[in-house]
Amino acid sequence: MERVTYHGGRVFDGHVLHENGAITIEDCYIIEGAEGHPIDLSGDILAPAFVDLQVNGGGGVLFNDDPSVETLQRIADAHIALGTGSLLPTLITDRPEITAAAIDAVAEARTRTMTGIEGLHLEGPHLSAAKHGAHAPELIRPIETADLAALIEAKARVGCLKVTVAPETVTTDQIARLSEAGIYVSLGHSACDAGTAQRAFAAGARGVTHLFNAMSQMQSRAPGLVGAALASQAWAGLIADGVHVAPDVMRVALAASPKIFLVSDAMAVAGTTLDHFTLNGRKILRRDGELRLEDGTLAGAYLDMARAVTVLVRQCDVPLSRALAMATRLPAEAAGLAPHIGCLKARAPCRAIRLRETADGFRVVPLDA
Repeated sequence: MERVTYHGGRVFDGHVLHENGAITIEDCYIIEGAEGHPIDLSGDILAPAFVDLQVNGGGGVLFNDDPSVETLQRIADAHIALGTGSLLPTLITDRPEITAAAIDAVAEARTRTMTGIEGLHLEGPHLSAAKHGAHAPELIRPIETADLAALIEAKARVGCLKVTVAPETVTTDQIARLSEAGIYVSLGHSACDAGTAQRAFAAGARGVTHLFNAMSQMQSRAPGLVGAALASQAWAGLIADGVHVAPDVMRVALAASPKIFLVSDAMAVAGTTLDHFTLNGRKILRRDGELRLEDGTLAGAYLDMARAVTVLVRQCDVPLSRALAMATRLPAEAAGLAPHIGCLKARAPCRAIRLRETADGFRVVPLDA
């Protein structure tokens, strides 16, 4: 791959948005003190590829429907086209054999060094039935000793393993065992009180899954999981589509914590024109930029990371540098990914994207556009 110098635009390195920046890349490495074939950004932004820790599907397929290497490739390809260079394929609550197949598929993808697949997010089945959301309540179940052993074994095979649990359905000892094994324990789909959440954080839980959604809310005398997460400044994924969480509420959360990052919660329709799909036998409809079950329950998001950045900047008045960090460096740090992921660092591997701002918002364009 030839040496290329990008100039004439802005460069976001994961921390700072540099005006009139320039950067040289050769063989996917950032080179210092050298110049290559010039490419004029024409005012566009060069940034690290997005990092998305909650990807249920894309390219017309859902991971739950067929947890295979082939499905992972289709999902990864769809999201790479949308600017995401690193992702955690996400399996929502399902049968034990589906979970086992998902672990095997991600382990095989990692063996093949499939681009984009950094690990696995298991969202369930150890959740609260009272906050099941789009998860099938009949598949939600307590965590057993065998589950703990299987998760700890899986961590050694899949790279980053994120597990979403409801803290009222697991013990602090179980959370501690998972955390000590290097598993990213996240709290979600929970009706817990703040005390239960705080004890889970103290035991090693690292954050919460889709802040505000499918969890106990913050009230004046009952902080709930939302209040506990914000007060403790735990890591928190946020679905910033303007539907799952109102812009004013996002502003309040962002004022309270610097450790909120963006997730897409993308479903099969990502990167396609599909208007419906099925999840655990239930039809999900895409209407007016939303994904809902036929009873109206939100079921994932029709969202990509560039759109989430747009919502933060235009509806929540978030500085562009912070919005970009929330889509790149911060999720990489939350998940403990390699230090070059989500950043542009000298003498380090890089996955870069080019962002263009239009009347409709930010969109990813080819690097040589």
